[in-house]
Amino acid sequence: MAATTPTAASNLLITKKNLSSLSLISTNKLPTFSPLHTSSRRQRFIVLFASLNSKPTVLVAEKLGEAGINLLKDFANVDCSYNLSPDELCTKISLCDALIVRSGTKVSREVFESSGGRLKVVGRAGVGIDNVDLAAATEHGCLVVNAPTANTIAAAEHGIALLAAMARNVAQADASVKAGKWQRNKYVGVSLVGKTLAVMGFGKVGSEVARRAKGLGMHVIAHDPYAPADRARAIGVELVSFDEALATADFISLHMPLTPATAKILNDETFVKMKKGVRIVNVARGGVIDEDALVRALDAGIVAQAALDVFTVEPPPQDSKLVQHERVTVTPHLGASTMEAQEGVAIEIAEAVVGALKGELASTAVNAPMVPAEVLTELKPFVELAEKLGRLAVQLVSGGSGVKDVKVTYASARAPDDLDTRVLRAMITKGLIEPISSVFVNLVNADFSAKQRGLRISEERILLDGSPESPLDFIQVQIANVESKFASAISETGEIKVEGRVKDGIPHLTRVGSFEVDVSLEGSIILCRQVDQPGMIGKVGSVLGGQNVNVSFMSVGRIAPRKQAVMAIGVDEQPSKETLKKIGDIPAVEEFVFLKL
Repeated sequence: MAATTPTAASNLLITKKNLSSLSLISTNKLPTFSPLHTSSRRQRFIVLFASLNSKPTVLVAEKLGEAGINLLKDFANVDCSYNLSPDELCTKISLCDALIVRSGTKVSREVFESSGGRLKVVGRAGVGIDNVDLAAATEHGCLVVNAPTANTIAAAEHGIALLAAMARNVAQADASVKAGKWQRNKYVGVSLVGKTLAVMGFGKVGSEVARRAKGLGMHVIAHDPYAPADRARAIGVELVSFDEALATADFISLHMPLTPATAKILNDETFVKMKKGVRIVNVARGGVIDEDALVRALDAGIVAQAALDVFTVEPPPQDSKLVQHERVTVTPHLGASTMEAQEGVAIEIAEAVVGALKGELASTAVNAPMVPAEVLTELKPFVELAEKLGRLAVQLVSGGSGVKDVKVTYASARAPDDLDTRVLRAMITKGLIEPISSVFVNLVNADFSAKQRGLRISEERILLDGSPESPLDFIQVQIANVESKFASAISETGEIKVEGRVKDGIPHLTRVGSFEVDVSLEGSIILCRQVDQPGMIGKVGSVLGGQNVNVSFMSVGRIAPRKQAVMAIGVDEQPSKETLKKIGDIPAVEEFVFLKL
């Protein structure tokens, strides 16, 4: 083995060379970005967004601020056609190079198919892209960009408005007076000063809400695994764990994205952990609350009041028990609805679309085209391995200190110039960030996304002796200065450590902390630390089999016979809480964790 050397970073250069040979590929498991490969075969690519010989046409399908329209007109022909039916949009789209929508227009697969390949950019004037078929966009070589920053202040202000209105029963008292009543005693409120506000999600909007709440005299705490401690301290906010935030808050304000990890994160189980009489504000995404559970918590007196701007289904049903509840204040998704925010969004999305049409790859891109098949074919299993190692590592983190320092080690027999690892670093960043964020990470925005979250990713290359036929021998991911929910994942030097290899084209987890394991990264994983004794595999397997959970792979790594061992179990389905509890109740099992891939 040769010496360890840092992996060199280089800037992404883009030219118009070989435009005609650029091919686009889409897969279900891979993000959309372009890896730059060996120095001997290296070529530079540019995305072909518009005809180089004519002025592009931009279709604006929903109302956009005048400043954005004017910016578009300086570069392109602009067609403002609002309230198009799906058929009308499909008919018109074949004449357009770019499309700008808000949340009301569904950009379906049929739209991309109807464009005949001409549509090169879709701009979403706002943050969420639920109404855009990203897979279809990628397959048809269409870049999708959004406008994630312009709404920040408007959303924060609306959160504070709902907080105050809820505390003082403004909406209910207004309805009462307009109904001819004068019920001063019924609508006695609560004061905000001196109360504890838990900001769940300390990103752009959450931190702005915290600033304003501090100005109201509130004590503010926050939970966010990526929030930099120095930024929180500068605002006067204490970072705490999720459970501590729930247990101590008088008010809870939600500012987290809707991801598989946050879907219904407030549910029957979490409501019972809250202080009785807590008040909840949600200007984030409706799906982060189990709405039926919230009704039960309101009826039980656990939650005193709620103020909601967003719902799981919008608009919500007219007979919704939650909407009609007397202690719930509701608004129709007005978080971004200020004149200033609408103008800011218009400018931000217009700049992103124009930049894309010029061939620039913006940091607001949520997908991007890929390079020729032969390059991707070689890297594909390692790309998948990199993302899954990132996902595993971040799920092992516990506590409120946040993920800041990540070290990635690549072991390869290839020369340093022979393989650009930016694609792998981007995938690890994707795995670290996407499970708890609304950001879509790719080669274009990976470093930008990491920097925004205070995430420092360093890289190291271990040069191996042997044949360079395979790009890599293994990838190792270490997270420093954090606590782990699975103590055995901590290495001898104090970091969370996971390591993986590709075997027969399939990513495998081969090390957790100091323990060697060997489990295929297909499905999800249960890690157990137990006393090394006969029958443990059978006991755990029996529990899973008895609950109809299929085991795809199982491996045991141990320190020494009859000492401690770590069992890694690949499962096809997510076990129920009862099943996991049964595993934990096995006497020889000292700790366990379920990791979702």
